[in-house]
Amino acid sequence: MTETTGDRARETGPALDCHYRFILWLVPAVNRFPRAHKLLLGDRIQGTAMEVLDALIEATYNRRRDAPLSHANLGIEKLRFLFRLAYDLRCLDSRRYEYAARSLDETGRRIGAWRKAHQSHDGA
Repeated sequence: MTETTGDRARETGPALDCHYRFILWLVPAVNRFPRAHKLLLGDRIQGTAMEVLDALIEATYNRRRDAPLSHANLGIEKLRFLFRLAYDLRCLDSRRYEYAARSLDETGRRIGAWRKAHQSHDGA
């Protein structure tokens, strides 16, 4: 029996599932970067994306979620700037840049909602 995206999101949380799907897109996209930018910029983008994934996994399995969610949120902001740089250096076309920007915005919204729910739960 196959697992649907909705089932995975319920198990891991929508922010983690959303970012995981982004990384699945990201790895082949970075492999298309020009050789001159693949090592420094490509590796930095992939490393930052993996740090966000680590923070979201930590938040999923930890009762103290504020620090990992803050770290994930900061990582999303770093990725926004790194993708802007990649676009300006012509490592990405406008279509891929737009996809990355929309995906990061979606993950950021989900992290924000998670933080808000967590703060409401702790304050209650």
